[in-house]
Amino acid sequence: MLPPSHSLLGVRPPEYSEDGSIQRIMETDVGISEYVGHDVPKIEGIIKQRFTDFLVFEVDLDSNVIHLKSLDKPESSPKKKDDANVGDAAVPGGQANEEGTSPAAANENKDAEVTETTAPGEASGSGAANPEPSEAPKDDEPWPERFGTTLSPFLSEEVVSQIKALYLEGPEPPFVSDSGWGGRQTKAAEAGEKADSGTLPDEEPPKEEPTRGRGKRGRGGRGGRGGRGGGRGGRSGQMEDHRKVLTDPISSKETRTGFHKAVRELFDGKLETETDLSAPATDEGSRIVIKWSRSGGKGARGGGRTSRGDRPERGTYPPYIHFTMQKTNRDTQDALSHLSRVLHVNSKDLSVAGTKDKRGVTVQRVSLRRGNKTVEDVWNMANGINSAQRRTREEALSRRGDRGIRIADFNYRKASLELGMLKGNAFVITLRNLQVDSMETLDRAMNIMKIKGFINYYGMQRFGTASIPTHSIGLALLKSDWHRAVNLILRNRPGEHPEVVAARNAWLVDGDVDKALELMPRRVVAERCILESYKKQGGETRNAMGALSTIPKNLRLMYVHAYQSYVWNAIVSERIKMHGTDKPVPGDLVFEVDASEDAAREVPEDGESAAPEKEDEDATSGKRQKRARKPWTPPKVKTLTEEDVDKYTIFDVIMPLPGRDVAYPGGALGERYREFLRLDGLDPDNWERKQREYSLGGSYRKILHLPKELSWSVLRYTDPDVALAQADEDKLLGFDPPMIVEDGKFMALQLNLQLGTAAYATMALREVTKTETSSHYQSSLTQASEDQKYKMSVDVPHAPEEVGGES
Repeated sequence: MLPPSHSLLGVRPPEYSEDGSIQRIMETDVGISEYVGHDVPKIEGIIKQRFTDFLVFEVDLDSNVIHLKSLDKPESSPKKKDDANVGDAAVPGGQANEEGTSPAAANENKDAEVTETTAPGEASGSGAANPEPSEAPKDDEPWPERFGTTLSPFLSEEVVSQIKALYLEGPEPPFVSDSGWGGRQTKAAEAGEKADSGTLPDEEPPKEEPTRGRGKRGRGGRGGRGGRGGGRGGRSGQMEDHRKVLTDPISSKETRTGFHKAVRELFDGKLETETDLSAPATDEGSRIVIKWSRSGGKGARGGGRTSRGDRPERGTYPPYIHFTMQKTNRDTQDALSHLSRVLHVNSKDLSVAGTKDKRGVTVQRVSLRRGNKTVEDVWNMANGINSAQRRTREEALSRRGDRGIRIADFNYRKASLELGMLKGNAFVITLRNLQVDSMETLDRAMNIMKIKGFINYYGMQRFGTASIPTHSIGLALLKSDWHRAVNLILRNRPGEHPEVVAARNAWLVDGDVDKALELMPRRVVAERCILESYKKQGGETRNAMGALSTIPKNLRLMYVHAYQSYVWNAIVSERIKMHGTDKPVPGDLVFEVDASEDAAREVPEDGESAAPEKEDEDATSGKRQKRARKPWTPPKVKTLTEEDVDKYTIFDVIMPLPGRDVAYPGGALGERYREFLRLDGLDPDNWERKQREYSLGGSYRKILHLPKELSWSVLRYTDPDVALAQADEDKLLGFDPPMIVEDGKFMALQLNLQLGTAAYATMALREVTKTETSSHYQSSLTQASEDQKYKMSVDVPHAPEEVGGES
């Protein structure tokens, strides 16, 4: 089950279940074994007992820590001519940061920033003023009354209702993934929301994933129709869209022609019509099929209308809206999928700078290709105002956001966000039921991390929580062992949801692909993709490679990157066992020129030397065009010798992730690196594959990470259900702040730290506590913790936890 190189780790083999699956994966199984402060006694504490115990705030390229600042609705109020020269200002209700600029503005042309308070055409400092737009009726509602009025002469009331439901549902059929837990929902719920609890890196923007971090729907990339195949152009791991509405027979050709024209004009081509050919025409006439258009029509499918009174036409304002998103207990990609549905946009129109952890409360900037939507439209739709939910503005400003998601602080921008457009993340982390022999030991452990840093391991999130390690699947893909990869993906996993177990057994035991697909929740993406491919092949399983290719590219690459991360962890542990963490030694690798953070951020960990083409949109024509990114040039590195080793520090030492464009360390460590790869059946000097996505380029990663900021305090509490930190949204809603009990029965350690990109906060916590960070181990600590006896024991307000992820 584990790679053969596991035998070189020097750890005990894992325990296996009767069916041959691994009972649990520990840190040592993925190469995580060493510490910087190895002589500091163990400090016990529970990580992520409550969602608010793990707060994450994105740090943008201007070093601003992103927070929610205002929940108020932004207002579109065109400026008068004499206001034309006013510079950038926050959209009312969407505040700028402390410096007066947008929190995520560093990646855009600041001289071109335009906000909602600027009249159309008034770029910052342009001095140009457009006349105020004339008044015209507005389509505030996603389904204006005129839609029904226009369709009623052609259709029955029932068919009109069906078209309305289809339109409000949005352009993408729901399809997301977790491990099967969360249960099936009603059909109505499925139409509106499907959540994903798949495992993702938490504190790291996953450089290995060549997406822009959007619209996951099951940890998916883009690609092809129905979300297969990854890349930038698809629909995020989702199923082929079979949704349609069928009219009653229409006998008159003129009426049918008029109906086709009405739908085309009414919905700007977002919905398309065609004559139903599934049944022969009768004397009563032909039926017409209505469905979402493949091309998306005007305004990027599901977007706003083209005539909105004083709202901007396409191209008048910049094509993107940026806003801040807080999410609770949801993967970033899953949260974006939810937003794509409520905003009626394609998931690829949303992008972020980095992927955040699921179990916690995280805050980050998001960019939206707005089509014809204004900031007001986005705020209304996100808050369920003027829609079927009938939520009032007062309710939006007094209640938490729907399904654990709140967006605020809007700005127009000329460019979208892309992965890597951040400097890191700031954290407020609370470890409950702290057990330490003395405060001196705690201060010593914290000061070691403050001065010497921590080992920059890839955290356990990288390798999955199931008994089938993701890096084992990745190794099978790199070896082109397609059948083994398929078997590992489809294999049973202990602890899965009963529906998933039944679906797997329908295939593995009964060989019934139809039954397996019927039972398999849509949230389980990779498995469904493979089974659907087998079904199309009539149950034939010989084309395993073809079946794997239907899995979203982003998900397939996750497996491969997990293997790279496993090797990196293992070799770094070997290096530290040999030479410690105090100073460089001959044979270590460093960048020839001191690599700045910007340069390091450009180093891809996705294994491809040339980044993929990216879809962009011409601001004036509204047409999506592809522009090739600048190919990545590997940075120059050098192997240290006795003569120059004293010119560098341990914080300069880097280690390669395996691939064709990297150099291996010198001496015995380099030989050990090659031995690992050879034992796994890989050629260290040949990473070319017939399938280009598996042709790894490799990259570099520093072996130690030094927190940019670090402070800590010890709090006391009694009730484990009482929050010890407060999320931004709760502060703005006026909820009671955390109450610290000075004479509480238990201690908690609260850390404030800021880490750079690609660093895992859980690995920083591991350095302090010397405790296993795997999810199953932390769950066992929570269950056995003494503080659990005191739940609801303190008479203070208990703010309910927002369970956003299981929807």
